[in-house]
Amino acid sequence: QVRIVESGGGLVQPGGSLRLSCAASGNIFSIYHMGWYRQAAGKQRELVAIISSGGSTNVADSVKGRFTISRDNAKNTVYLQMNSLRPEDTTVYSCDAVVNDDGYWGQGGQVTVAA
Repeated sequence: QVRIVESGGGLVQPGGSLRLSCAASGNIFSIYHMGWYRQAAGKQRELVAIISSGGSTNVADSVKGRFTISRDNAKNTVYLQMNSLRPEDTTVYSCDAVVNDDGYWGQGGQVTVAA
């Protein structure tokens, strides 16, 4: 069984920073990719950033230059460093992982950017 656990969300002022973590645990043979999505109320789910097992990344234009995704393969953990946060970044962020050829989602964490 595989578990995906997220941490690091919260409240931050505009221009501030947060780091999200997503850790996969359990009976893991391989992790193809891990990444983050977000979905604001009334909007479609949006890919924020994703990283492959080899380190290749895909980052949304809306966060490029502000957000950085990285991965610690030894810990089966991916990190999303979010800098220069804006109020429009406020929403729930969810971690997605393809583990052992199956897709898994984390529980989701709220990120709120407000003065």
